[in-house]
Amino acid sequence: MDKKKYQIVLKDYLPEKAIDGVIELLDKHPVHLIITRKRVTKHGDFKVLRNGQLQITVNHDLNKYSFLLTLIHELAHLTTYKKIKKNVKPHGIEWKNEFKYLMLPFLNNFVFPNNVLPYLAQYLKNPKAATGSDVQLSMALKGYDAASDTTHLFELTTGDEFILRKKSFILGNKRRTRYECVEKFTNKKYLIHINAEIKRL
Repeated sequence: MDKKKYQIVLKDYLPEKAIDGVIELLDKHPVHLIITRKRVTKHGDFKVLRNGQLQITVNHDLNKYSFLLTLIHELAHLTTYKKIKKNVKPHGIEWKNEFKYLMLPFLNNFVFPNNVLPYLAQYLKNPKAATGSDVQLSMALKGYDAASDTTHLFELTTGDEFILRKKSFILGNKRRTRYECVEKFTNKKYLIHINAEIKRL
Protein backbone atom coordinates (compact mmCIF):
# COMPACT_ATOMS: atom_id res chain seq x y z
CA MET A 1 0.00 0.00 0.00
CA ASP A 2 1.34 3.42 -1.01
CA LYS A 3 0.49 5.46 2.11
CA LYS A 4 1.91 8.69 0.68
CA LYS A 5 -0.33 8.36 -2.39
CA TYR A 6 -3.36 7.82 -0.16
CA GLN A 7 -2.42 10.87 1.92
CA ILE A 8 -2.18 13.07 -1.17
CA VAL A 9 -5.53 11.87 -2.54
CA LEU A 10 -7.51 11.72 0.69
CA LYS A 11 -6.49 15.17 1.99
CA ASP A 12 -9.03 16.66 -0.42
CA TYR A 13 -11.86 14.42 0.80
CA LEU A 14 -11.41 13.85 4.55
CA PRO A 15 -11.07 15.95 7.71
CA GLU A 16 -7.34 16.43 8.31
CA LYS A 17 -7.33 14.66 11.69
CA ALA A 18 -9.06 11.59 10.20
CA ILE A 19 -6.61 10.89 7.38
CA ASP A 20 -4.04 8.82 9.31
CA GLY A 21 -6.74 6.72 10.97
CA VAL A 22 -8.42 6.01 7.64
CA ILE A 23 -5.11 5.07 6.03
CA GLU A 24 -4.46 2.63 8.89
CA LEU A 25 -7.83 1.00 8.21
CA LEU A 26 -7.16 0.79 4.47
CA ASP A 27 -3.73 -0.73 5.19
CA LYS A 28 -5.28 -3.31 7.52
CA HIS A 29 -8.17 -4.04 5.14
CA PRO A 30 -6.85 -3.72 1.57
CA VAL A 31 -9.56 -2.67 -0.88
CA HIS A 32 -9.80 -1.05 -4.28
CA LEU A 33 -11.13 2.42 -3.39
CA ILE A 34 -12.79 4.40 -6.18
CA ILE A 35 -13.86 8.02 -5.76
CA THR A 36 -16.65 8.29 -8.26
CA ARG A 37 -19.07 10.76 -9.82
CA LYS A 38 -22.19 11.91 -8.01
CA ARG A 39 -24.91 9.28 -7.86
CA VAL A 40 -28.43 10.29 -6.93
CA THR A 41 -29.41 6.95 -5.41
CA LYS A 42 -26.38 6.34 -3.19
CA HIS A 43 -23.33 7.94 -1.60
CA GLY A 44 -21.18 4.81 -1.70
CA ASP A 45 -21.13 1.03 -1.96
CA PHE A 46 -19.13 -2.11 -1.23
CA LYS A 47 -18.82 -4.98 -3.70
CA VAL A 48 -17.06 -8.30 -4.02
CA LEU A 49 -16.15 -8.48 -7.71
CA ARG A 50 -16.22 -11.68 -9.74
CA ASN A 51 -12.44 -12.00 -9.51
CA GLY A 52 -12.70 -11.85 -5.71
CA GLN A 53 -11.38 -8.28 -5.47
CA LEU A 54 -12.98 -6.11 -2.80
CA GLN A 55 -14.14 -2.70 -3.98
CA ILE A 56 -15.52 0.41 -2.30
CA THR A 57 -16.84 3.46 -4.13
CA VAL A 58 -17.61 6.86 -2.59
CA ASN A 59 -19.13 9.88 -4.37
CA HIS A 60 -16.62 12.66 -4.99
CA ASP A 61 -19.01 15.52 -4.19
CA LEU A 62 -19.65 14.74 -0.51
CA ASN A 63 -18.39 17.18 2.10
CA LYS A 64 -15.47 15.91 4.18
CA TYR A 65 -17.59 14.74 7.11
CA SER A 66 -20.14 12.96 4.92
CA PHE A 67 -17.31 11.39 2.92
CA LEU A 68 -15.74 10.02 6.11
CA LEU A 69 -19.06 8.62 7.34
CA THR A 70 -19.76 7.00 3.98
CA LEU A 71 -16.29 5.49 3.71
CA ILE A 72 -16.44 4.00 7.22
CA HIS A 73 -19.99 2.76 6.49
CA GLU A 74 -18.65 0.84 3.49
CA LEU A 75 -15.54 -0.36 5.34
CA ALA A 76 -17.91 -1.83 7.93
CA HIS A 77 -19.52 -3.86 5.13
CA LEU A 78 -16.05 -5.03 4.13
CA THR A 79 -15.01 -6.08 7.65
CA THR A 80 -18.37 -7.78 8.22
CA TYR A 81 -17.86 -9.73 5.00
CA LYS A 82 -14.31 -10.72 5.96
CA LYS A 83 -15.38 -11.95 9.39
CA ILE A 84 -18.54 -13.80 8.43
CA LYS A 85 -18.53 -14.52 4.68
CA LYS A 86 -22.08 -15.78 4.67
CA ASN A 87 -25.52 -14.34 4.16
CA VAL A 88 -26.31 -11.68 6.74
CA LYS A 89 -28.67 -8.74 6.56
CA PRO A 90 -26.83 -5.89 4.79
CA HIS A 91 -27.43 -3.52 7.70
CA GLY A 92 -28.11 -6.06 10.43
CA ILE A 93 -26.62 -6.31 13.90
CA GLU A 94 -23.24 -7.56 12.60
CA TRP A 95 -22.79 -4.53 10.36
CA LYS A 96 -24.08 -2.13 13.05
CA ASN A 97 -21.48 -3.43 15.51
CA GLU A 98 -18.67 -3.15 12.96
CA PHE A 99 -19.71 0.38 11.96
CA LYS A 100 -19.85 1.58 15.57
CA TYR A 101 -16.47 -0.02 16.32
CA LEU A 102 -14.79 1.53 13.27
CA MET A 103 -16.33 4.96 13.90
CA LEU A 104 -15.32 5.18 17.56
CA PRO A 105 -11.78 6.58 16.98
CA PHE A 106 -13.25 9.39 14.85
CA LEU A 107 -16.04 10.35 17.23
CA ASN A 108 -14.39 13.44 18.69
CA ASN A 109 -14.20 17.19 18.11
CA PHE A 110 -10.78 16.93 16.47
CA VAL A 111 -12.49 15.23 13.53
CA PHE A 112 -16.14 16.38 13.60
CA PRO A 113 -17.50 19.86 14.37
CA ASN A 114 -19.21 20.31 17.74
CA ASN A 115 -22.58 20.96 16.11
CA VAL A 116 -22.45 17.57 14.34
CA LEU A 117 -21.15 15.38 17.18
CA PRO A 118 -24.35 15.09 19.31
CA TYR A 119 -26.45 14.02 16.31
CA LEU A 120 -23.74 11.63 15.13
CA ALA A 121 -23.44 10.06 18.58
CA GLN A 122 -27.22 9.60 18.71
CA TYR A 123 -27.28 8.09 15.21
CA LEU A 124 -24.52 5.60 16.09
CA LYS A 125 -26.59 4.12 18.91
CA ASN A 126 -28.58 2.33 16.22
CA PRO A 127 -27.20 3.21 12.78
CA LYS A 128 -29.47 2.83 9.78
CA ALA A 129 -28.75 1.89 6.18
CA ALA A 130 -28.27 5.56 5.25
CA THR A 131 -27.20 8.54 7.32
CA GLY A 132 -29.84 10.39 5.32
CA SER A 133 -32.54 8.57 7.28
CA ASP A 134 -31.61 10.72 10.30
CA VAL A 135 -33.01 14.18 9.58
CA GLN A 136 -31.14 16.00 12.36
CA LEU A 137 -27.78 14.50 11.38
CA SER A 138 -28.49 15.25 7.71
CA MET A 139 -29.23 18.89 8.50
CA ALA A 140 -26.07 19.26 10.60
CA LEU A 141 -23.94 17.72 7.84
CA LYS A 142 -25.66 19.76 5.12
CA GLY A 143 -24.26 22.91 6.68
CA TYR A 144 -20.84 21.87 5.39
CA ASP A 145 -21.93 21.16 1.80
CA ALA A 146 -20.65 23.32 -1.03
CA ALA A 147 -23.09 25.93 -2.29
CA SER A 148 -25.82 24.23 -4.31
CA ASP A 149 -29.17 24.95 -5.89
CA THR A 150 -30.61 21.75 -4.42
CA THR A 151 -32.31 21.20 -1.09
CA HIS A 152 -33.83 18.25 0.78
CA LEU A 153 -37.47 17.29 0.45
CA PHE A 154 -38.13 17.63 4.19
CA GLU A 155 -37.29 21.34 3.97
CA LEU A 156 -40.42 21.96 1.88
CA THR A 157 -44.00 22.37 3.07
CA THR A 158 -47.16 20.67 1.83
CA GLY A 159 -48.18 21.99 -1.58
CA ASP A 160 -44.70 23.12 -2.58
CA GLU A 161 -43.56 22.20 -6.07
CA PHE A 162 -40.17 20.70 -6.87
CA ILE A 163 -38.12 18.91 -9.52
CA LEU A 164 -36.58 15.46 -9.10
CA ARG A 165 -34.93 13.60 -11.99
CA LYS A 166 -36.33 16.08 -14.51
CA LYS A 167 -39.92 15.54 -13.33
CA SER A 168 -42.09 18.12 -11.56
CA PHE A 169 -43.92 17.15 -8.36
CA ILE A 170 -46.26 18.59 -5.75
CA LEU A 171 -45.47 17.69 -2.13
CA GLY A 172 -48.20 15.88 -0.22
CA ASN A 173 -48.54 14.23 3.18
CA LYS A 174 -45.70 12.62 5.12
CA ARG A 175 -45.75 8.85 5.68
CA ARG A 176 -42.98 7.90 8.15
CA THR A 177 -39.76 8.35 6.11
CA ARG A 178 -41.40 9.28 2.79
CA TYR A 179 -43.75 11.86 1.36
CA GLU A 180 -46.69 11.24 -0.94
CA CYS A 181 -45.96 13.30 -4.02
CA VAL A 182 -47.94 13.83 -7.20
CA GLU A 183 -46.24 14.24 -10.56
CA LYS A 184 -47.74 17.41 -12.02
CA PHE A 185 -48.22 16.32 -15.63
CA THR A 186 -49.45 12.74 -15.14
CA ASN A 187 -51.16 12.98 -11.73
CA LYS A 188 -49.31 9.79 -10.83
CA LYS A 189 -48.51 9.34 -7.12
CA TYR A 190 -45.03 8.56 -5.82
CA LEU A 191 -43.53 7.93 -2.38
CA ILE A 192 -40.28 9.90 -2.16
CA HIS A 193 -37.81 9.72 0.71
CA ILE A 194 -37.76 12.75 3.00
CA ASN A 195 -34.03 13.27 2.39
CA ALA A 196 -34.20 13.21 -1.39
CA GLU A 197 -32.19 16.06 -2.94
CA ILE A 198 -34.51 18.15 -5.05
CA LYS A 199 -34.77 21.54 -6.77
CA ARG A 200 -37.47 23.82 -5.46
CA LEU A 201 -39.75 25.43 -8.08
